[in-house]
Amino acid sequence: MDSNNFLGNCGVGEREGRVASSLVARRHYRLIHGIGRSGDIAAIQPKAAGSSLLNKLTNSVVLDVLKLAGVRSVASCFVVPMATGMSLTLCFLTLRHRRPKARYIIWPRIDQKSCFKSMITAGFEPVVVENVLEGDELRTDLEAVERKIEELGAENILCVHSTTSCFAPRVPDRLEELSCLCSKHDIPHIVNNAYGVQSSKCMHLIQQGARVGRIDAFVQSLDKNFMVPVGGAIIAGFDESFIQEISKMYPGRASASPSLDVLITLLTLGVSGYKKYLSERKEIYSFLAEQLKSLASAHGERLLHTPHNPISLAMSLDGLQANSDKAVTQLGSMLFTRQVSGARVIPLGKEQTVSGHTFRGFMSHSDSYPCPYLNAASAVGITREDVTVCIKRLDKCLKTLKKEAHLFLGSATDHTEQIINDVHQAQITHVSSKTNAHCWSQ
Repeated sequence: MDSNNFLGNCGVGEREGRVASSLVARRHYRLIHGIGRSGDIAAIQPKAAGSSLLNKLTNSVVLDVLKLAGVRSVASCFVVPMATGMSLTLCFLTLRHRRPKARYIIWPRIDQKSCFKSMITAGFEPVVVENVLEGDELRTDLEAVERKIEELGAENILCVHSTTSCFAPRVPDRLEELSCLCSKHDIPHIVNNAYGVQSSKCMHLIQQGARVGRIDAFVQSLDKNFMVPVGGAIIAGFDESFIQEISKMYPGRASASPSLDVLITLLTLGVSGYKKYLSERKEIYSFLAEQLKSLASAHGERLLHTPHNPISLAMSLDGLQANSDKAVTQLGSMLFTRQVSGARVIPLGKEQTVSGHTFRGFMSHSDSYPCPYLNAASAVGITREDVTVCIKRLDKCLKTLKKEAHLFLGSATDHTEQIINDVHQAQITHVSSKTNAHCWSQ
């Protein structure tokens, strides 16, 4: 249904869907024109009736999935061919037209570069609000957020940029309370829900936030939630006119690939298939927690208590840190070379400068988290075998590092004893020489 596939088509424009490689044409199902028009990514393109129809269908199916996953009152959404970070930037740029005097974005700290850069790229100044430690969990400092609003002035704040899905011991922001603050001060609220669609808890937080307060848009990744290639996101919200405003902010046409990928995937799975993946993910989360807790206990560590994080878990690495400062980062390298992907090892005291802002304790979401730790997540598509193999390899790595530490300490002890013996022998020799010299002088 795209004009480049019409047998009698005679193209004399600069963009006529011509493709030199037959392999590329087949890869894209000959849907070459993409989606949208120069002024609106959601607009119908006359040359691309087929692609436009598929895009409309995709947006409708995805909207249904968001409702199915827990955000029942979501009004509108669209798939955008950009990853989460750039999709957040598009939301901020749209808000600029509504709040032209605003300079700041209030952001409860989450140590992911793309989140921070999304605000910088849009031309705003992130106001980083440090999290508070409650038990093992890092939680939103609501009092600090409100102080910043009062200090900067609500009219100078573009929005509050909050987060749901995240790496433990960071837990989802207090969305209901933040939404109420935004409503109270008439400040927009954008939620980074990167891999939250797969979690009923994250989706419930968004639904509740919108019910009791204000959420203008929430953004989620396609690849992290729907098991498709990287490169797409869903921008959704509760005010259809605002979501349409965001879609019109996108300059030019766009690739249809992300829309097509997620449509094919969801039609293949069906409602029951996708719900089965979500159910299995939740079950394996409990299995992963049990296995990590058991492994941690065997190595003198502990599973950090983070009940408000429904996807990610963290295991302390205090013993490893005590053996060697380098052992913690070495564990990360060992896991990666042993084909354990996705596990994150977080050392103490790392500093990182991102777009001019220096984060202390980078990757731990805190200036000074009490202990180093390892992250593992139960994300959609994970299997019990993934968990079993990961735990087995992690166990071997920890045993290897402990053995190396003991050998090093043993070698260091022997070396120290040898030095002491050598010094002692030298002292005896020195005293003996002085005694002999005294005797000869007599």
